Amino acid sequence: METLTIDLGPRSYPILIGPGLLGESGLLGARIRARDVMLVSNVTVAPLWSPRLTGALAGFRVAQCILPDGEAHKTLATVSQVLDAMVASGLNRDCAVLALGGGVVGDIAGFAAACYQRGVDFVQLPTTLLAQVDSSVGGKTGVDHPRGKNLIGAFHQPVAVLADTDTLRTLPDRELRAGLAEVIKYGLIRDEKFLAWIEANLERLLGRDPAALAHAISVSCQCKAGIVACDEREQGERALLNLGHTFGHAIETGAGYGAWLHGEAVAAGMAMASEFSRRLGWLERADLERVRAVLTRAGLPVDPPRLGRSRALELMRMDKKVRAGRIRLVLLERIGSAVCTGDYPDDALEALLDDQFGSAVS
Repeated sequence: METLTIDLGPRSYPILIGPGLLGESGLLGARIRARDVMLVSNVTVAPLWSPRLTGALAGFRVAQCILPDGEAHKTLATVSQVLDAMVASGLNRDCAVLALGGGVVGDIAGFAAACYQRGVDFVQLPTTLLAQVDSSVGGKTGVDHPRGKNLIGAFHQPVAVLADTDTLRTLPDRELRAGLAEVIKYGLIRDEKFLAWIEANLERLLGRDPAALAHAISVSCQCKAGIVACDEREQGERALLNLGHTFGHAIETGAGYGAWLHGEAVAAGMAMASEFSRRLGWLERADLERVRAVLTRAGLPVDPPRLGRSRALELMRMDKKVRAGRIRLVLLERIGSAVCTGDYPDDALEALLDDQFGSAVS
């Protein structure tokens, strides 16, 4: 087991990475104060992994809330379902919420924990690669709105993250590839050497080599931990973690939640951000082709759906990085160095969206 730390002073917490963690009796008991817990999972993950977890929760009073699976259910109505279950179980402020699943489960359960009696402890138990390298770390919780991704939510840090790498054995191939998009992102924004390692080890990652996956998770979490410790509430540097996300969230929302996985939409968004960076004279064409090549080798899309420029702009204007009505984008100065900026010509962005999304829905 490897242990990393999110350094937030008195609210610091560990990220534990390794095989078999869900079945380790004592790991949770040593890290949460509660004895009453609400286990939140979904209909796909719960049958696979909740028996191992509940077997390690001797001494806890465990209630469960099992949700439907998929991004389409990441709504306020589903959060209400969790809150209703907590009330029905008679849980008080000294309880804890355990989020067992991917990013959707973690976001819903974390938001419910932030809301219940004005905030209770929760633990992230991510079971997808994307959640283990990104969404479980950093305290972003929330749900989608029909007009935009993750528009409703709260910053609420977990008390611990336990990333059991055994869970990746049951992850569908499409979900594994989607998680690799976020891994690649870290190389693009902060660490060219890590990107080179990904390129050299992509077949091992796609083949679920345990050592390769553990290394990818560790480096990704170290990168995110450092950024979150400096900018917990995304007032500056943390925005760089959104490379490709302004375009990607528009894709997810415009295509209909669940049609594109988050990592797939982010991959196409990163390819768009790289192309825009090239058009602005920042990124060399060879570097653009390198970005597209690694995403394609990972089995990820590099071209968005034809939503139409007007629809894409409408959705992008709801992005959380917008300031004073100006869409701010995370772009690449070079491989390994990103910047968040609104300093670009409007006609250049419109031309990009015409080319990529189409001037009208086709």
